[in-house]
Amino acid sequence: MNRTPSDPTVQPVPASVVEQVDAADITLSNPKRAVISLGSNLGNRLETLQGAIDALEDTPGLRVKAVSPVYETEPWGVDPGSQPSYFNAVVVIKTTLPPSSLLERGQAIEEAFDRVREERWGPRTIDVDIVAYADVVSEDPALTLPHPRAHERAFVLAPWRDVDPEAQLPGRGPVVELLDGVGAGGVLPRPDLELRLPE
Repeated sequence: MNRTPSDPTVQPVPASVVEQVDAADITLSNPKRAVISLGSNLGNRLETLQGAIDALEDTPGLRVKAVSPVYETEPWGVDPGSQPSYFNAVVVIKTTLPPSSLLERGQAIEEAFDRVREERWGPRTIDVDIVAYADVVSEDPALTLPHPRAHERAFVLAPWRDVDPEAQLPGRGPVVELLDGVGAGGVLPRPDLELRLPE
């Protein structure tokens, strides 16, 4: 259908909206690449993972660039059968947020999904972990980068390899080699489940 200037459905875009769009574009100039691990073993696990991905995409200064396949994993550090299994995925993002702000956003998403921190290795509705942020290597106790245990966790390495076969874990080497080293036992691909890249 051709639109004419007299068509009432064609309205000029307010200058304030144009400015907001331009500002949003500027916020993603020179973005950093980061990798985030998601896990859930309570409630509707797949729906919660998708909700966390959508919440990340809704974050100013952040764009979700890739979403891994879903894996099912036995809980880490607890007796077998004592908790429901996890659904795990990895998300690759581009962001202009500094690591500290990205950490705050991840914790806010956890709180929004009623994450409870009563015990270490306890069950949780959602776990949002920054695995790596650009090439940053930091021993900051508030946020160690890369994640101090990522290199030994198949539930992080397997989905990360799927979404980026050439990936490198800063200070540790190629993700493919790290996964070969730890093995993928106990990490089950779930091709019947799918997470969407936000539109």
